[in-house]
Amino acid sequence: MVRELAEYEKALHEVRASEEQLREALFGERPAAYAHIAETAEGEVVGFALWFLNFSTWRGVHGIYLEDLYVRPAQRGGGYGKALLASLARICVERGYERLEWSVLDWNSPAREFYKSLGAVSMDEWTVNRLTDDALHRLGAGA
Repeated sequence: MVRELAEYEKALHEVRASEEQLREALFGERPAAYAHIAETAEGEVVGFALWFLNFSTWRGVHGIYLEDLYVRPAQRGGGYGKALLASLARICVERGYERLEWSVLDWNSPAREFYKSLGAVSMDEWTVNRLTDDALHRLGAGA
């Protein structure tokens, strides 16, 4: 489903993660990420939410950063995405985390409208920045 998500986001060529890397990140001795799976009543896997902890210096507590939320197209509108987000919100409430955050592609209007319907606020004044590949290595080598 990671590949399905990447294809939907027009970024299949960017997927490098192996099954072993994901297995270690999720189930290794020190998990770096967590995943929730959505299934039909018959046990068919139809979606997932992959997340990790972040920290707010302003709030002084952890939060959850949702890295990926994906529901297979044929199952969209069936409540699976909302259920996945609700499970993460429940974790935040139970553990005293004060934020559940994620990014969404500008062109993904259906997702943006779905998030808005849940009460999510778009953080339009923020711009995501990223260092990868050569730029990351160059900067790291100069540290």
